[in-house]
Amino acid sequence: MVLLNPRAAGGQAAALAQPVRSWLAAHAPGVALVESDSIERSRATLQCLPRSSRVVLIGGDGTLHHMLPVLLTHRLALGVVPLGSGNDTARALGVAELPWAKALDLALRGPTRRMDVGELVTPRQRVPFFSSLAAGFDAAVGRRAIDSPRWLSGTSRYVWATMGELGSLRTHRVRIALDGAPAHEGEVIFASVLNTRSYGSGMPAVPGARVADGKLDLLVAGRFGRIGTLAMLPRLLKGTHLSNTKVQTWKFQDLQIESDDELPLAADGEPLEPLRRFEVRVRVAAVSVVTTKAQRKQFPANAEEDQA
Repeated sequence: MVLLNPRAAGGQAAALAQPVRSWLAAHAPGVALVESDSIERSRATLQCLPRSSRVVLIGGDGTLHHMLPVLLTHRLALGVVPLGSGNDTARALGVAELPWAKALDLALRGPTRRMDVGELVTPRQRVPFFSSLAAGFDAAVGRRAIDSPRWLSGTSRYVWATMGELGSLRTHRVRIALDGAPAHEGEVIFASVLNTRSYGSGMPAVPGARVADGKLDLLVAGRFGRIGTLAMLPRLLKGTHLSNTKVQTWKFQDLQIESDDELPLAADGEPLEPLRRFEVRVRVAAVSVVTTKAQRKQFPANAEEDQA
């Protein structure tokens, strides 16, 4: 089954419905296209599929994020046709730059591999995520980016949002433990978790991150003023920010964080309620995904599954 979110990419995805329907009729006549802009209806549709079925999602990081709980519970294999403003999960799978027809063909017929996901855990909720959990200034930027002018796209949305958030820049005093041991204490502008190497529509935040290494990556930016934050932006866009001594990364399986005040949060770019205390865990090899041949090298041999 192919599920299309017509609201993806600011509503541009709706124009793809008929071309996709025609392509399926010609190349995969037994595959249905379902259009849904409702999270609840989309999840209900996936829940009706036989366990271990393959589903192709046409949309962006938000679409993938909201469908992830059902993919996990029903063990559905995922193919992605990227059509969003971020596409960082699609980028990790090697399909972000593919023409939609080529991405669709791969999503339907390509072999699958097993990918790790992250999970935010509190006493009241569990929120799985594919790509990132932003905590702090970057989450606030992501929230503002949602309301960016429609003529902006990709990274330009986040640059625009960063400029808008600089006036509200603040630090948060946090205490972080990784895998049961104290790792960091002090003031930060953000302390974010990545599974993919990029977030914010392709910014290479943690170049060493891998989606099938059994670990997540913590990215911490310490105390920066407005000018320092602004100066850091072009370095983040180029992936050279890690040479700054105020920026640190760690790999981990379990993270616990406490903040003196509430941290803005966003999972895969989707805003969450701010929290002062939470845990993040890796769910190893949790979901089956279709990836390009070039990207399969980041998956260990035991991550192989089917060949169709």
